[in-house]
Amino acid sequence: MMMSICIDLTKYLQELKQERKTYLMEAKKAQQSLESTYKQLDSSKKRFEREWREAERAAQYAEKTDQDINATKADVEKAKQQAHMRAHIAEECKNDYAAQLQKFNKEQNQFYFNDMPLIFNKLQDLDEKRVRKLAQGYILFSDTEKHVMPIIGKCLEGITKAGTNVNERNDSMVVIEQNKSGFERPGDLEFEDYSQGINRASSDSSLGTPKGPMELLGKNRSKNFWIFSKRSKPTVTEDFGHLPPEQRRKRLQQKLEEICKELQKEVDQSEALGKMKDVYEKNPQMGDPASLASQISQTSQNIERLRGELNKYETWLAEAGGRGDTLRYKAHTFNNNGAHDVHSPDGAHSDESTPDPSQAIYAEFDDDFEDEELTAPIGKCTAMYNFPGASEGTISMQEGEVLAVVEEDKGDGWTRVRRSNGDEGYIPTSYVTIALNK
Repeated sequence: MMMSICIDLTKYLQELKQERKTYLMEAKKAQQSLESTYKQLDSSKKRFEREWREAERAAQYAEKTDQDINATKADVEKAKQQAHMRAHIAEECKNDYAAQLQKFNKEQNQFYFNDMPLIFNKLQDLDEKRVRKLAQGYILFSDTEKHVMPIIGKCLEGITKAGTNVNERNDSMVVIEQNKSGFERPGDLEFEDYSQGINRASSDSSLGTPKGPMELLGKNRSKNFWIFSKRSKPTVTEDFGHLPPEQRRKRLQQKLEEICKELQKEVDQSEALGKMKDVYEKNPQMGDPASLASQISQTSQNIERLRGELNKYETWLAEAGGRGDTLRYKAHTFNNNGAHDVHSPDGAHSDESTPDPSQAIYAEFDDDFEDEELTAPIGKCTAMYNFPGASEGTISMQEGEVLAVVEEDKGDGWTRVRRSNGDEGYIPTSYVTIALNK
């Protein structure tokens, strides 16, 4: 909607503003031209008025001089010549005024009957184009809303379905499982009999006699039996001993997974360096094998360090009660290390004649991975809309395309599907109609 409607309308309105500004400038120029012509007309009119009055005064003076008996013939001739000159100048001003008047009337007619109507028509067309463009935008906006409404409806249906399927009991059990401490419940407190002067051995009942009043008082003083009491912040330790048992096991397992991934990366790098060294030894022109010595040595040190950390965390995990999970980390770490021994990442000191007793365990896990097959589809789905699948883990689809459903929506709005060519990925659940196998 932003790309197809709003941006396009904004750009078009900017163009209309620029075009409207051009038309208004044309109108302003025409008006200034008419005003300039009118000023010239007014100037010629005032000059004609002034010269005509001077000519009238000169004619009256010549007539008066001609009737004066005391005036000489030279004075009379001079007065007549002055009157004739003034009349000639007045006639020229009259002709100029008439020409300016004709010019102004012509430009005025051009301004009011041609120029301004043309500009107004252009502005009217401009505004009609603006209204037509806005109408098209409204139609496009409406069509877009109509196209999006079914998707929004599907999303709302999905939200309703997810809300209906909420199981508060299961959710609370998940939270309990994630955050349970693993501590044992405390036993009953023993009865402290201060009336007995003789210390007796504590019996198995809850009313056992304490070893000594002061001793027990000091012991109980250091204990805190309240679950929700405010405790001091524990000191963070490398083995996560500051955490409750269950959380400690989870953190140790997470740390083991990180070390295994890093260790597998170093082993792969060691294999690559070993192969590169073999190539350099067989083809010296491609490179010097000695140049890889520092990298091979550094990789070997990293593997030894990570193996030591792995053993350390496996020991801690076994102490925390997670012994059953350690084999999985070992198998995952050394499944694909090829002919290279973990103690010799560059492959120079590997001993293939001495079997490792744990290889049988690793081979058993390898067989499990090798026999893994594709998950059987649980149904089919048909795409109602196009989906680009641009994000990582998603898959594109076209409207009407039929896909196999591999994994149902877990409540997050995504369904895992597979094409006939084996491509798998996630798609929005609201974009498809799903038919599960019965």
